[in-house]
Amino acid sequence: MKQEQFEQIFLRYERLVYTICCRMVGDAAQAEDLAQETFLAAWVHREDCAPGAEKAWLCRIAANKAKDYLKSAYRRRVRAEDFLDARQAEREAPDPSPEMRAEMRETLCAVGAQMEQMRAPYRAVSVLYYFEDCSISQIAQLTGRPSKTVSTQLYRAREQLRQKLQGMIA
Repeated sequence: MKQEQFEQIFLRYERLVYTICCRMVGDAAQAEDLAQETFLAAWVHREDCAPGAEKAWLCRIAANKAKDYLKSAYRRRVRAEDFLDARQAEREAPDPSPEMRAEMRETLCAVGAQMEQMRAPYRAVSVLYYFEDCSISQIAQLTGRPSKTVSTQLYRAREQLRQKLQGMIA
């Protein structure tokens, strides 16, 4: 792949790569860093990309970079509330009452904290499915897993969240 071709691919998919990273890690600044790492890795290994498969190839690299970051020791030190504050600001309507805001924040904190405690495969497919609105087949392509595996992981992630959140309420 020549430099001009790579530049075209970069311009076409830079927003997609950033969005995948941002949704998976929940931090815009970190997502920018991960997107840069993604394109650096893609440049270094540009000959490994099959012609016509650039989008899936870049998405897989981005998802792997985000997963590696989420598994890192540094990431484990970051508090769940930081992620949830960013998610809440993104989702908050302009005119909810203070009571509704407090309730939304509590709910987001509880769900976000439980999602962060999930193991990597469950967390990753949940983020792609619920936050990115990816279909199961798209997630399978991005992660390199069979569709049935992705379906099973989504089912298990939902069950884990349901059990943990019911335990908190009861």
